[in-house]
Amino acid sequence: MTESDAPMQSPRPAETLAEVEDALLSRWPETRLEASLDRIRAFTELLGDPQAAYPVIHLTGTNGKTSTSRMIDSLLRTLELRTGRFTSPHVEKISERISVDGEPLSDEEFVRAFNDVAPYTHLVDADQPYPLSFFETVVGMAYAAFAEAPVDVAVVEVGMGGSWDATNVMDAKVAVVTPIAVDHSSYLGTTPAAIATEKSGIIKPGAVAVLAQQEPEAAEVLLARATEVGATVAREGVEFGVVSRTPAVGGQLVSLQGLRGRYDDLFLPLYGAHQAQNAVLALAAVEAFVGGGEPLGDDLVRAAFAEATSPGRLEVVRRSPTIVLDAAHNPHGAAAAVAALDDSFSFRPLVGVLSVMGDKDAEGLLAAFEPALDMLVVTRNSTDRAMHAERLGELATEIYGEDRVRVVPGLAEAIEAAVTLAEEGTTDSIGSGAVLVTGSVVTVGEARVLLGGAK
Repeated sequence: MTESDAPMQSPRPAETLAEVEDALLSRWPETRLEASLDRIRAFTELLGDPQAAYPVIHLTGTNGKTSTSRMIDSLLRTLELRTGRFTSPHVEKISERISVDGEPLSDEEFVRAFNDVAPYTHLVDADQPYPLSFFETVVGMAYAAFAEAPVDVAVVEVGMGGSWDATNVMDAKVAVVTPIAVDHSSYLGTTPAAIATEKSGIIKPGAVAVLAQQEPEAAEVLLARATEVGATVAREGVEFGVVSRTPAVGGQLVSLQGLRGRYDDLFLPLYGAHQAQNAVLALAAVEAFVGGGEPLGDDLVRAAFAEATSPGRLEVVRRSPTIVLDAAHNPHGAAAAVAALDDSFSFRPLVGVLSVMGDKDAEGLLAAFEPALDMLVVTRNSTDRAMHAERLGELATEIYGEDRVRVVPGLAEAIEAAVTLAEEGTTDSIGSGAVLVTGSVVTVGEARVLLGGAK
């Protein structure tokens, strides 16, 4: 381990969330990966293998993981089970990544979770060729916090991929695979089949694999993995699926066919066909986890879905004009957002505010949003990974034309400019103007802070 690789560590326990975040950020970033579970296995072994203390529902896929995990969490808690939930990345605060009973750890609890594992990080760092990463450390914190709670079940979302993801040091009772598309291609592969191969690694012997509808080549890989390890398979469109959905004020009404019964006329306060798909995937996962042959009960499922939230996923945070946040960061996610906007809203004009990470498919993202946006303000969020606004503006101009693109480097100023464009373009004859802030979870998180959260 070189001096540059060694993380900066405080000699004393952390006292504040800021100190914990600084210590974590001194480690390898989430974007720096090595295909090995050696460090996280050494870490969890020193912690007493806390991930073995409770059953796990494990989620992978390209889009929809966080929304699906939140709905799984809601269903499990309605069944009066105590839950732990690990998701990434966070929208506003790092402590959002670890939740117990549906609530993120408080600042004090997050600091305590870090201090509980921090002494063991030094031992792993000293014994391994490379130090523990940011993500590996937070995974260890989550697993230990869940054991300490204790929880009845943990809902765990991968960070990236599956086989080599740091979360994959347990044998999940249920493995959930949301729709797979090409993303993180430099790490996971350039085809759905290659990406599915990596993601299929969360399907373990004896588990139930709950699979969203997939491209045929991805489906083939997932089914082959399930057969190889002797996992039971439940497929969207075969064993379960969305029966019907109707847009409604504040969300949609859905009827879902689960593994154990049909549940009709459920109100889901989330927008778009993709969220109905996430809901039935969550339903099937919980049915598989609970087991048995009886339905969960209409009232229980209705109550759980009525409480569903997914911050930063077509989330309305302001009115007059309406401002919507969506964390779409790849063409697949953008296409789902565009379909949902067309399905559930009638904004005109709709002005986009877009900042993307430099390693993402910016052209594909721009093209996917183009049919929905009357104007586009390109900008840059605060991270070093973000594409420069000027470069994004050049790419946008090639797709949208000069008249439809504005370049405003600062996010706050970009939102203000978009609001002005939406207000100026609103007339009684074409409806109400609105602003869509999108392009990455970081962009949406920073916008959410600037705008004061949901309204």
